[in-house]
Amino acid sequence: MGLVLEASAELSPEERRVLERKLKKERKKEEKKRLREAGIAATQTAKGQTLPAKPSAAVLALEYLQGWARKQESWRFQKTRQTWLLLNMYDEDKVPDEHFSTLLDYLEGLKGSARELTVQKAEALMRELDEADTEARDAQLGKMERLRQVLQLLS
Repeated sequence: MGLVLEASAELSPEERRVLERKLKKERKKEEKKRLREAGIAATQTAKGQTLPAKPSAAVLALEYLQGWARKQESWRFQKTRQTWLLLNMYDEDKVPDEHFSTLLDYLEGLKGSARELTVQKAEALMRELDEADTEARDAQLGKMERLRQVLQLLS
């Protein structure tokens, strides 16, 4: 760094500003890399401040579901959370088994087109899995069981 400062004394003011910007960018890049390696995700604001990353959609959707289950006064319907749950409910990695029974209770209250679409999609997925070869079907046993439960509940 000392060498860079000595060299910058010979530079014009404009060249010095360009060099300083490059160095600042490199420092930010290094900081991001260090945070990433430490396992800390971060986002930047418009002013360049680093903030902790927002919770993932999965975390927010599961918190939404838990709030509904506890009948919290602060709970309110959120279409984006419901949509995420409906799109990912058959994936055991995204909606763990301990949350799936709560999700089934939540699905009982589905009304209108959300209910109809969920049934239609579940039936289509079930047909798709029925037509798949045995090996593919065996790999999807958990998904098939969840599909059966949803279809039994909503049909």
